[in-house]
Amino acid sequence: MTRITTDPKVLVGKPVIRGTRLSVEFIIGLLADGWTEQDILDNYPNVVVEDIKACLAEINS
Repeated sequence: MTRITTDPKVLVGKPVIRGTRLSVEFIIGLLADGWTEQDILDNYPNVVVEDIKACLAEINS
């Protein structure tokens, strides 16, 4: 299953975590601001560790 998707109807086609409106850019921004993976998981219960890893892979591709 692809964890990162794009849909022109969701956030103007920005890559998002499947089933959410959380963009890759947003998650990477949280990490850049000093949030840990655990902080993200605690604050966004629909996100799992694999989603965060997929966001990181997306920006490195």
